[in-house]
Amino acid sequence: MGKAVDSQAVRLGGTTLLDNAMQLRLHLGYRFPHRGASRDPLAAVRGSTGKQTRIERALRRARRRRNVMTTYRGNAIAVGVLFILCSAASILSIVPLGAAVGAPVDFATLAANDNRVVLTALIEFIWAATGMGIAIALYPVLRKFNPALALGSVAGRVVENVLILVGTLSLLVLLTVSQRAAGSAVPSSFQAIGDALVAVRDWVHGFVAMIPFGIGVFMYYVVLYRSRLVPRWLSGWGLVAAVLSTVGVVYAGFTQDFGFTTMTIVLSIPIAFQEMALAVWLIAKGFSRTALASVASACGAGGSS
Repeated sequence: MGKAVDSQAVRLGGTTLLDNAMQLRLHLGYRFPHRGASRDPLAAVRGSTGKQTRIERALRRARRRRNVMTTYRGNAIAVGVLFILCSAASILSIVPLGAAVGAPVDFATLAANDNRVVLTALIEFIWAATGMGIAIALYPVLRKFNPALALGSVAGRVVENVLILVGTLSLLVLLTVSQRAAGSAVPSSFQAIGDALVAVRDWVHGFVAMIPFGIGVFMYYVVLYRSRLVPRWLSGWGLVAAVLSTVGVVYAGFTQDFGFTTMTIVLSIPIAFQEMALAVWLIAKGFSRTALASVASACGAGGSS
């Protein structure tokens, strides 16, 4: 019976390996309808040859391509939503306290607004968590094209947002110092500590954390540009915007002005609008199916060679 299967498999014709597999599956299904007979053509051929066939490798590559393209749609939506949440949180973090945090510290005002301080800390925690989540959600896709840059982008954004939380911690410590100063007979004795905590927060949020942000963002836009996972006008815009944002951060460091100056606003606007455009694109259209199929084909060819 094994010889009959082999001879019949040889006689099957088709334009592609997948056609041959389908014809062989149909033939075996009708040829061996009795109980206990194998209806899997791949198993039958393996039993006769003892080796993996070209048909089996082609089917496995096709299944792998389908799995990749369906899995990363969820990643695209997640990244788009995280972009929107991160941008919203970074803007809303200045709303509860406004200009109440600055040197010299007004301890009485800050101590009286303790709920607003805690609310600001919670918003900044969301800001940090979503910022890290963007790179983490992108990583499974980007590593297929460039593992080194994909990992570097995750490292950059994780460092950035850990530093953001350092600034958040300084705000919470400042609240405790303000409460102590407000109940002290000599509140001026706490002034140096309070001003130092404000300086830590300003330097971290306005300079130190933004350097790894620029590096991490630049890395994943390089991969997006080279891979064509999104249109090149969109990823190219991201590359230029990341450079401009970093220039604005360096400028703020040298001038030691971390507020909303004209220069920093102008240099930060491109990355803000680009991230929103990318978020809408990923939610609406996802990653390029052509780019994902090409890398899946390359992986399949590499696995079969």
